[in-house]
Amino acid sequence: MSALSPSDIADRLTRLDGWTLEGNCISKTYRFANYHETLAFVNAGAWVSHRTDHHPDLEVGYNRCRVSYSTHDAGGLTNKDFDCAARLDALFAL
Repeated sequence: MSALSPSDIADRLTRLDGWTLEGNCISKTYRFANYHETLAFVNAGAWVSHRTDHHPDLEVGYNRCRVSYSTHDAGGLTNKDFDCAARLDALFAL
């Protein structure tokens, strides 16, 4: 899988709500009412990561989870990063 061009990245970002470009990663912070909801999201996200074989970096706090995607093997962002970000957004909307 090859890294996307800067114009492809900019285009894909317009299709995601709240995701930002930070270097070679896209990131978003999800907010929750409590720790239980945060961990439920983290566990469901772990299942998505396992199924897609693409694992983000996570920073977990009491009522938030920051997710960062990058495809290290490609040296940047790929379609897989954006597809997984969209899956997490769909999961969060449930």
